[in-house]
Amino acid sequence: MRLQDFMITAVDQVAPTLSAEAAYQHMRAKRFQHLVVMEGRNVVGVVSDSDLGGPKGSSVRQGRTVADLMTAGVRSAPPDMPVRRAANLLRGNSIGCLPVIDRGRVVGIITASDLLELLGRGTQKPISESVKWTLRGRGPAGLAPRRERPVPRGRGLAPGVPR
Repeated sequence: MRLQDFMITAVDQVAPTLSAEAAYQHMRAKRFQHLVVMEGRNVVGVVSDSDLGGPKGSSVRQGRTVADLMTAGVRSAPPDMPVRRAANLLRGNSIGCLPVIDRGRVVGIITASDLLELLGRGTQKPISESVKWTLRGRGPAGLAPRRERPVPRGRGLAPGVPR
């Protein structure tokens, strides 16, 4: 599973000079938790609703710009990065999102919430040909799938463990 299969492609971008209050109101209206901060064609940061103080953070936002509150030095990911690697990158760096960048362009975003939702609802990987053959009861060239030998019961159990 790759990020390109699960990323959010509707990525809102803001300038670092935008007022923090305007950015927060934009996030509330669109129901986003992260905005990518762009200066020209370059990603210069990410700003989250918690960076902006959340619902009770008007004093944090007052008189400030996005550049004052954003997280600079952003980690990003390519669209073909495996989901598991992206999750480890988020966890290992204690960050909430990864902008997905392809050939210098922001093409999506993946958040920790997205990955938790993915984990919660589960995913279905495409079924490989060998699994399809096994499900049909025949392998390549019409051969029946090899059966695994059953594990003998009672071996390797600790003393006192019921069999």
